[in-house]
Amino acid sequence: SGGQLVSSPMLPVAILAGGLATRLRALTDNRPKSLLDILGEPFIAHQLRLLYSKGIERVVICVAHLGEMIQEAVGDGRLYGTRVEFSFDGPHLLGTAGVVKKALPLLGEAFFVIYGDAYLNCDYRAVQRSFEACHRPALMTVFENSDRWDKSNVAFEDGRILAYDKTDPTPQMRHLDYGLSVFRRSAFQAVPGNGPHDLAAVFQDLLSRDQLAAHEVGQRFYEIGSLEGLEATRRYLAGERHL
Repeated sequence: SGGQLVSSPMLPVAILAGGLATRLRALTDNRPKSLLDILGEPFIAHQLRLLYSKGIERVVICVAHLGEMIQEAVGDGRLYGTRVEFSFDGPHLLGTAGVVKKALPLLGEAFFVIYGDAYLNCDYRAVQRSFEACHRPALMTVFENSDRWDKSNVAFEDGRILAYDKTDPTPQMRHLDYGLSVFRRSAFQAVPGNGPHDLAAVFQDLLSRDQLAAHEVGQRFYEIGSLEGLEATRRYLAGERHL
């Protein structure tokens, strides 16, 4: 048939919104980062609208500290075109990998993961296509930032990640873990269900077994994890509004 290729439906997205915002303490003592005001709306409203514009229909928000406030603000997500469900951390901090493991029943076989403080305006469909073509349990998006907006922490060449280290970066690292990943459920098999376990450790383990694919994005990221980031994101979104 000479028809168009049918693209597969977009995968759901897990938003990790349970972290304690230590760098923004004064602003987030009594509200989560996701609810910081940007142009008269909570940040997560902008995030959900962006995901909807990329074709994402299902979102699972992983929450802990003050998570009920996010639930109250977002509801079922209908306001933003998405269907939102919540996964609560429970009494113990599970770490970024632990919360994803806990949310697996809601996420299914494969899914995107982003952080609750990141605004990532890239081509999610292209990232998903790379993931579907790579036949590996995980894919990390990378961005060549050469230490501009944050410390580079990935050595990436010829489409492959050679090294990844958030704590001890080397001069060869010109790329950054962009903050958007795609996983199959199987990537979380070995994650303990009860203690804090970090996504960085999952990535390291996958990389050591050549099970981590990569997709390079060209657009810079915006984040609200710091005061400078918050201001840059405000300016960017104000500009978007006037286009």
